[in-house]
Amino acid sequence: MPYSFLLANADAAPHHAPGLGVTLLFAGILTAMILCLALEEKLHAKKSVIVGFFAVLSLFLGDALGVLPLDADGHFWMDNPVGERISLPVYIPAIDWGVIAIILGASLFVDVTSKSGLFSWIAIKLTKASGGDPLKLLVYYGSLTVIFSAVLNNVTAMLIIGSLTAVSLKKLKRNQLLLGFLLVEGLLTNVGGLLTLISSVPNIIVGNAAKIGFMHFFVKAAPYVVVATALTLVMAAKLFKIPRLQGEDEKKEAQRLVNSFDENDGIESRGFFWFSTAMFVAFILTLATTSILPVIKDLEMGYVAMAFAVIMLIRYKSTAGKFYKALDWDLLLFFAFLFVVINVMEHARVLEGIGKGLAAITGLGPKLGGAGLLVSSAAASAVTDNIPLAAMLAKILGASGNAPMSQWWAVVFGANLGGNLTPIGSASTVVAVTIMTRYELNVGFARFVRLALPFAVMQISLAVLYVLVAI
Repeated sequence: MPYSFLLANADAAPHHAPGLGVTLLFAGILTAMILCLALEEKLHAKKSVIVGFFAVLSLFLGDALGVLPLDADGHFWMDNPVGERISLPVYIPAIDWGVIAIILGASLFVDVTSKSGLFSWIAIKLTKASGGDPLKLLVYYGSLTVIFSAVLNNVTAMLIIGSLTAVSLKKLKRNQLLLGFLLVEGLLTNVGGLLTLISSVPNIIVGNAAKIGFMHFFVKAAPYVVVATALTLVMAAKLFKIPRLQGEDEKKEAQRLVNSFDENDGIESRGFFWFSTAMFVAFILTLATTSILPVIKDLEMGYVAMAFAVIMLIRYKSTAGKFYKALDWDLLLFFAFLFVVINVMEHARVLEGIGKGLAAITGLGPKLGGAGLLVSSAAASAVTDNIPLAAMLAKILGASGNAPMSQWWAVVFGANLGGNLTPIGSASTVVAVTIMTRYELNVGFARFVRLALPFAVMQISLAVLYVLVAI
């Protein structure tokens, strides 16, 4: 039974009408969860544990206070397509299984594909093509960061490019440029995260809720990503004084140093390398055409991601367990618990209250309302996790029934770009700071904000302009 059908019927189930005191209680629970997520490191707790606690608490209080849409016997009933009534635990249809399937399948697919050496091969090829010129390296690495962030995930992209950057600049004796390179790459992961529907989790959540197809998402986001990337690289070259190579001797020496890289080091099997390359291209093309492919369009993108993951796992059929162990189970459980919390908040009319609070912004009209929503969501995602933010706003906009497309896109831009304002705003900036610390670059919270602020302000301002003019 398709998840979308279950969700539609779950939302249609009769809602209890909680009093103001109950709504305020659940609003306090939601606020406490968000604060705990913001203080995740200080609490020494995983996201899944934090949100899992609040999911369990919300369900218990939701039932005890009569908020959940259960009958007198505690059952949650829905009708299936042939008219049969079925009973499920109330938290099962609360979870967006399509999102879970996309993240699970795509993570497995990328993890197995990376074992072929494809991504490191591409990165080293570009390093050689630069001839060791620092400015060319900045452009090549920055552009590759955007591309990798669009088709892999932000953390994987940052780990691959950041590690290669540190090694390359050390070999080229340009260690003084490492801070600028790593900072820009960290910021560009969030710009690249805007490029496709599967590049970041907020994209998946909002795209699913707004029914935005893969190609439609790409066509709308690409112009912004291209311009923002170019301006970010120009600013970086100026602010960090990235030089060009001068003189033939300097160019020859740099070329000699980059030639010591071997792009074939990570390739264990040439056959698997080419198979992975073909499957990677097929994966992107299938995602792009999911909405028009017979049968596939009914099964949706989650099926595509899972299908390609299984195909790639055949190569490691006897040792597939190592890939299952490497999955980010914290992230997957975090999502499942988060959807449960958001669903309870909807029944408790907390989201309705937040929606009314946002009315002052969204009521400014499709364009100005979108711009205000973008800035607000960017500010919020700078200090807390952008995933619950995107989930809540997507639920609120969906409940309105007539939210203009500019406001859906405002949430996408704000949730992604707000992560560039602080070192804790996104997982990729955390990774970037971790690599900086490893190389003793001494970048604390305040220094990161000071260095990143000009870039973030430019990127967010450009996004506001893009929403006002082009969407």
